[in-house]
Amino acid sequence: MKLLLIQLLAVLAMPTIVNSSHLNKHKELIVTSESTKESIEFAKYLSENGVVKYSAYWCPNCLNQSELFGKQAYKELNVVECARDGKNSQTQLCIDKNIQGFPSWEINGEIILGVQTLEELSKLTDYKK
Repeated sequence: MKLLLIQLLAVLAMPTIVNSSHLNKHKELIVTSESTKESIEFAKYLSENGVVKYSAYWCPNCLNQSELFGKQAYKELNVVECARDGKNSQTQLCIDKNIQGFPSWEINGEIILGVQTLEELSKLTDYKK
């Protein structure tokens, strides 16, 4: 009876093991909102000025932050993935920078924790439109 139960459990678990996408794919944020011309220009400015966003693909606040920029502008940002299983993970860099939560922004060598509006980021980076 025990042998039959073990075999049944193995068969039931098999489809999950075979079809588990997390075994083959890294995870990443999927930004769906549209960018404005201004948000794309601002994202380019942030990248050109060494501003870095530290993020984790599973973080809802990180997604909210990214949606403020929109998908086109998001691609222009310097984003460091901190989750070990995230796409292009740079966990050691996040540890070295002492990132305590997500999202975090590195601006002029200072780490700023939490979602920032685009206006707040503009002020923190002296961005002039």
